[in-house]
Formats: sequence, structure tokens, C-alpha cells
Amino acid sequence: MEISEWSDALRLDFVPLDTLNRELIEDLARAQRADNGELLQAWVDLVAHVAAHFGQEDRWMRTTGHGQSEAHALEHRVVLNLLREGLAQARNGQLAPVRQMARELGTWFTRHTQSFDAALALHLRSHTRT
Repeated sequence: MEISEWSDALRLDFVPLDTLNRELIEDLARAQRADNGELLQAWVDLVAHVAAHFGQEDRWMRTTGHGQSEAHALEHRVVLNLLREGLAQARNGQLAPVRQMARELGTWFTRHTQSFDAALALHLRSHTRT
């Protein structure tokens, strides 16, 4: 299985967002590498980070009037709900669906970062200069 890792392709030149994104990749990689005995805790940590991470992005969008906030926040809610479903499955000992989510989350996150987050970073950089 391919393990997610930080790369310059994910860097957005807005340090607060880059920091959150790097941390998410680190937590995701930990979940992807976890053995069966470690997976539940790794997923708990990942879901907690994603909830805080998305919450911060959503606050930035609300407070700065970001034009794509509705679609961006909707994607956050959908993905976070899926990750929480995975957490319930992991707690019930169903690890295969969680491992599948961990693989797919890396692909989704790259796309999300290079589209929605890139637009948000551009908006936030211009907003902080005014």
C-alpha cells in the first residue's frame, strides 16, 4: 500500500494551512502504517485532527467571506462523516473498511488541497495583506 507523505505539490504558501495539512498527512500516514492493534487509536487521532482542521478552515472561510466556502465546507462535512463511520466500524473490529478509507483519503486529500485549499490559501493571503 502506498503511504501518504508530504510533498511540495501540497504546499500552498500559507503557513497556518500548510501546517494543518502537513499534520493531517502525518496522521494519515500513521494510520496507513498501523498494524491491527494500532489502527483504532491511529484512526481516533486522525478523526480528531481532521475535525479540528476542517473546523479551522471553516472558521477562516466564514470570517473572511471566502466565496467558495459553501462547497468547501460541504466537502468537509461529507468526508468527516465518512471518517466517523470508519471510526464506528473500527470500534466494532471491522478494520478492512478503515484501511480502504485510509488509502482513498490520501488521494482525496491531494485533490482537495490542490483545488479547494489552494483557492482558500490564495484568498487568505490576499485577505491578510489588506
